[in-house]
Amino acid sequence: MSNSTKVTSVGQLNSVIFRNHATEPLGKRLFTLFPGLGYAAVYKILQRVYKYGGQPFANEFLNRNFKDSFENTFGAKNGKALMSATAGSLIGIGEVVLLPLDVLKIKRQTNPESFKGRGFLKIIADEGFSLYRGIGWTMARNAPGSFALFGGNAFAKEYIFGLADYNTATWSQNFVTSIFGASASLIVSAPLDVIKTRIQNRNFDNPQSGVTILKNMLKTEGFSAFFKGLTPKLLTTGPKLVFSFALAQSLIPAFDKILK
Repeated sequence: MSNSTKVTSVGQLNSVIFRNHATEPLGKRLFTLFPGLGYAAVYKILQRVYKYGGQPFANEFLNRNFKDSFENTFGAKNGKALMSATAGSLIGIGEVVLLPLDVLKIKRQTNPESFKGRGFLKIIADEGFSLYRGIGWTMARNAPGSFALFGGNAFAKEYIFGLADYNTATWSQNFVTSIFGASASLIVSAPLDVIKTRIQNRNFDNPQSGVTILKNMLKTEGFSAFFKGLTPKLLTTGPKLVFSFALAQSLIPAFDKILK
């Protein structure tokens, strides 16, 4: 996503992936693919807890206050699925509270020079609210991405398995429906994700607006640039998202029964 050139050969792809380590032995190169692991781990754990744990609460709120409006407008089945998608979208927007961790993860992965030997606390003290740079683009990316994640999952449960109560889905049903949700989420959010990443990977002292990045992408790279990185995301992030989402959907109702 950060690469602004067109990849036309295996050698160029090697340079894009491994950057300054492209000429080193393969074993050594592979170990260079783990920068920002600490930030990534903390961010992903908090993100999953917030998103998967928060969406049911948002969905319950919408179901209690706006169920009739959704069903009268979109019909019973569509209204139910869209309500789940809307709840996911609202939770996705609120996810920006974790943006600093995402920013630090991306900078550590793509622009380690921006840290200049500083640790986590020093960066927080030095940069402050600049860690929320790109918040608007992140919200714009999270809203449709989370809408598609929970919406795709809900529509699959509604129209493929005909479930009246989504919480009664089996593990295998949750796994299948999560594939639909995860794939839709990654595809829908890809263009804005590229812009968000390019905003966040720049040096702290050399920011660039999302509009400028968007214009430059269209001018020098073409429309296909908005989907850079989608294939590896589908191959790597996709399975992770499917597994975690399916697991969360199976465990949340199980814990709910135990607590009751």
